[in-house]
Amino acid sequence: MPICDVCGNDYDKAFEVHAQGTSHTFDSFECAIQALAPICDHCEVSCDRTRVESNGRIFCCAHCAGEEGITDLRDRK
Repeated sequence: MPICDVCGNDYDKAFEVHAQGTSHTFDSFECAIQALAPICDHCEVSCDRTRVESNGRIFCCAHCAGEEGITDLRDRK
């Protein structure tokens, strides 16, 4: 059976994700998010929903960007 790249679970319903030229095996969406979602440059939370970006930096929200001195970003609605 396929083994999850994140938690090592040997699961018969694991799935593969192909992204940016690589292949990953996961047993849950939680493990896929943990491995593939970008991390906020300020609070280090996983940006698995919305995010804002500025000059190559990723933030989970405009508030976190503002805490880093980037004040021209607004959250998506």
